[in-house]
Amino acid sequence: MRIIFMGTPDFAVPALAALHEAGHDIACVYTQPPRPAGRGKKLRPSPVQAKAEALGLPVRSPKSLRSEEAQADFAALDAHVAVVAAFGLILPKAVLDAPKHGCLNIHASILPRWRGAAPIHRAIMEGDEETGVTIMQMEAGLDTGPMLHIVRTPIEDKTTGELTEELAELGAAAMIEVLADLGSYSPQPQDDGDTTYAPKIDKAEARIDWSRPAHELVRHCQGLAPFPGAWFDLDGERIKLLSAEETGGSGEAGTVVDDALTIACGSGAIRALRLQRAGKPAMDREDFLRGRPVAAGTVLD
Repeated sequence: MRIIFMGTPDFAVPALAALHEAGHDIACVYTQPPRPAGRGKKLRPSPVQAKAEALGLPVRSPKSLRSEEAQADFAALDAHVAVVAAFGLILPKAVLDAPKHGCLNIHASILPRWRGAAPIHRAIMEGDEETGVTIMQMEAGLDTGPMLHIVRTPIEDKTTGELTEELAELGAAAMIEVLADLGSYSPQPQDDGDTTYAPKIDKAEARIDWSRPAHELVRHCQGLAPFPGAWFDLDGERIKLLSAEETGGSGEAGTVVDDALTIACGSGAIRALRLQRAGKPAMDREDFLRGRPVAAGTVLD
């Protein structure tokens, strides 16, 4: 098929690679413009742009698709279908309607649960037992289009980083499967009554509230790892808690109850497993404590 690919972050790269490997004709890759990154704030291309250029594919990085010129350029590619994976721009109706078979999206949840910007984070933080990817036909609403195919996977104790990598691969394989026999998939409408929304993660959410139950804080840490990272204040230093487990122990919420960094919560306690100091690499608890001992009785903010 003649395809326009639209994506930006690492999540979208496996799908682009799979489409290319499957022999589809990728007419053009659309992605977000390069952004300043690193200490020097030099412009850095998106992961999708880097992959597209490595594959020798043409790349476009419009700031918007709302102009008549941008929409005409898109339509002139005469694609059978557009494949979208975390592109980052709202697609106007003229763009949605331009390809012969419309625009198909790889969405990282089992729709209609977790429509919106942060479905992986929210699924983990809310304690969902499973998630997956949905291949859906895009329409004007936010993740409201009819569904073509769903693939499921258990969440278990995965972090957002780990689950994102898994769902990226599952989504790529699912899209290849759908495109191989597109006519055999019957679009199924979503039940709007079962809808939940996954708003973008606000950095203010990342600060750990020790008054919450231990099991919630474990999910909170897993769901925000590796970015933005749940954090607490230790004697004026911001420490990210990237992984933790629920364990025995009790005390005043936020108090360290032993020398192994077990911390009392609103109910129960958690033990830190993986942490990160500002400007330092992430490390396991034992390595962290060798460089920054935390005595029992310390109160975390």
